[in-house]
Amino acid sequence: MDAEQQRSHYGYFLDLTTRWMDNDIYGHVNNATYYSYFDTVANQYLIEHADVNIHTAGVVGFVVASSCQYRSPIAFPEALQGALRVDKLGRSSVQYGLAIFKHGESLASAYGTFTHVFVNRISSRSVPIPARVRQALERLFAGA
Repeated sequence: MDAEQQRSHYGYFLDLTTRWMDNDIYGHVNNATYYSYFDTVANQYLIEHADVNIHTAGVVGFVVASSCQYRSPIAFPEALQGALRVDKLGRSSVQYGLAIFKHGESLASAYGTFTHVFVNRISSRSVPIPARVRQALERLFAGA
């Protein structure tokens, strides 16, 4: 079994709940919704642990790549936990490993990656990851 599927391979967890609108016509959470969960988990971590102000920060993270593998369906109503770790940490980018777990389960219902490139909010040009953000990301680095 891949590490990406196991709860023990993540360092940050955020409680989430499905919403009525998350279900698709097939009665389960639509695949695109998982990316919204990923975005929420990564940005909540940055807000809580790197003091990023998403409204005023001069440097922001743009998503440049993402992927998701689906292992088992989830549906409304369902208590979930989003999980986060850092797989790769570069000068101006980070690749997160993320997973969505049904509350209390040890294997992910879905898992994937999400890459932020940090850019100047005004110019949209890449810049080095700010020191405070880098410190917060290093705490979740899977290679450490």
